[in-house]
Amino acid sequence: MNSTTARLEGWLLRAPAPRPVLAAMGAMTTRPALFVRLTAADGAYGWGEVWCNFPPPGAEHRARLLRAIFAPLIVGLDASQPERVRAALEAKTRTLAIQCGEPGPFAQVIAGIDQACWDLAARRAGVPLWKHLGGASGRLRVYASGLGPDGVVETALARRAEGYRAFKLKVGMNAARDRTNFAALRDALGADATIMADANQAWSPAEALERIAELVPLRPHWMEEPIAADEPADAWSLLAERAGMPLAAGENLRGEVAFDAAIAGGYLRVIQPDVGKWGGISGCREVASRAVERGLAFCPHWLAGGLGLAASMHLVAAAGGNGYAEIDSNPNPLREAVFPFKVEDGWTTLPDAPGLGVEPDLERLAPYVVTV
Repeated sequence: MNSTTARLEGWLLRAPAPRPVLAAMGAMTTRPALFVRLTAADGAYGWGEVWCNFPPPGAEHRARLLRAIFAPLIVGLDASQPERVRAALEAKTRTLAIQCGEPGPFAQVIAGIDQACWDLAARRAGVPLWKHLGGASGRLRVYASGLGPDGVVETALARRAEGYRAFKLKVGMNAARDRTNFAALRDALGADATIMADANQAWSPAEALERIAELVPLRPHWMEEPIAADEPADAWSLLAERAGMPLAAGENLRGEVAFDAAIAGGYLRVIQPDVGKWGGISGCREVASRAVERGLAFCPHWLAGGLGLAASMHLVAAAGGNGYAEIDSNPNPLREAVFPFKVEDGWTTLPDAPGLGVEPDLERLAPYVVTV
C-alpha cells in the first residue's frame, strides 16, 4: 500500500436550473458543482466536492485555484492521513490566502480535498464513511430545503409524498410574502408539521426581532441566519433571548475558533457547518462532536451536488444526536444523478458501500462539464 498522493483532479460542472433558486442574498440561475478526485500512488482514490454556488463566476475561479495552487502542493502528502493533509494545505497557503484576500475560496478547495481523503481512507478500510468515523448506524433524519418563494405548498406536498416530514422555507425577501408563505405551509402540512425558516442573513438585528415576532405564532422549528454571520456575539445573544424560537447558523462561519465561540456563547441551538465551505470532514466532525456534547442539534448545511451531499449525510449519521441532513428541494441533476436515495417517513439509510458510497458517472455527466 502506497498512500502518497500522486494526483489531484477537478471537474467543474454546471447544470441548467429550470427556474432560479432564490435566496435573500442572490439567485442561482444555474447549478454549479466542483467535483474533486484524489489518487494515491497505488491507485486508490477518493472523491469530494468544493462549495461554489456564489458568485456565479466563482465556480470557475475555485476550479482554477484547485488546478494551479493545490494540485502541485498535494503531491507527496500521505492521503491516508486526512487531518494532516488538511493541516499541511492550510499551513502552505495561509499567507497566500491572506495576501490575495481569499481565505474563503482557499478554505473551500481544502474542504473538498479533505472529503476526498476521507473517502479514500474509508474505501481502503472497506467500510462506509459513517462507520469509519465511529458512527453506530447509517440511518439519519433528513429535511426538504430551499422551499420558496414561489410554489411553496406544491413543492412541499410533492416532497411529503416522497417521504419527507420536515421542510425549510426561504424567508427574508419580503415580509408580507414570508408570512403568507409560512401560513400556507402550516395550513397545508398541518399543525404538527416540522417547518424551519431560513433568512440567509437578510435582516439587521433590530429588523430581525420584528420579522421573527411576526412568524412566532406559526411556530417555526428554528430560524436560520436571521442576521449576518459576522454580527457580534452580543447581537446574536440578545436575539436568542428575545426570539421565542431556536436560532440556527454555521454555514458562514470559518475556523475552529469561530465555531467554538458560537457553541460556547449559547445563542445557537442548531449548528450548521458546511463540509464544502470550511473544514471538510476533519473540521466539521470536530464541530459535530462539540455540538452534540452540548445537547445542540448538528444539522450541516448543503445545497449543491451529490458528492458533498453524501459527505454531509455521512457526517450526520456518524455524529448521532438529534440532527438532520439538509436535502435541496429544487431539481439538480448534479445531485440526483450522482447520489440517489430514498426517504421513508422522514428518514433515510446510507448505503453499505465503502467510503461515501458514491461513484460519479463521468460519461453521463459529460454534458455538464465546463472547461476552465
